[in-house]
Amino acid sequence: MHKGETISHLTDQVRACTICSDLPLGPRPIFQLGASAKLLIVGQAPGRITHEKGVPFDDPSGDRLRTWLGVDRTTFYDAKKTAILPMGFCFPGTGSGGDLPPRSECAPAWRTQVLDALTEVELTLVIGRYAIDWHLPDYGRHTVTEAVKAWSDVWPAQLILPHPSPRNNRWLKTNPWFETTVIPALQSRVRDLL
Repeated sequence: MHKGETISHLTDQVRACTICSDLPLGPRPIFQLGASAKLLIVGQAPGRITHEKGVPFDDPSGDRLRTWLGVDRTTFYDAKKTAILPMGFCFPGTGSGGDLPPRSECAPAWRTQVLDALTEVELTLVIGRYAIDWHLPDYGRHTVTEAVKAWSDVWPAQLILPHPSPRNNRWLKTNPWFETTVIPALQSRVRDLL
């Protein structure tokens, strides 16, 4: 099986996944894979809006992320260029403080085999605590802010980002260095890759 068939086969398998059949809105794996993708975005889990639409980052968080990347929607949603692989593929439900964490069953079931199939990736964006813990466990004992500040340690193959959610507006205001230092480097790298 060549890599395009491998990705297609994995996509079919993951879309049919019902490991978390007890989810409040039921399983609906949401991700984007392409055998030739150079950019990989790894985040937390789809939110309620994403679950309803069935499209990753088709919300205000996605608008901000596309601005950070310096790409339009067409480029962002081109699986030949950009892969999107959350830590949990399905909306985990809502708790008292917002969305629940990604379900723990998802990553062990799928993550390694999907990542192994994405052989063309040159830049992985690691967004949020759960993605940091899986992809960059050495940063697990750091706060997200500390991990983001250490961005040049893993650059240019990876980049640690805060979540682009509007809930992080305060973080962005108190950390202006992020948008003046990290974002220009990110946009330049993405232009070179895509």
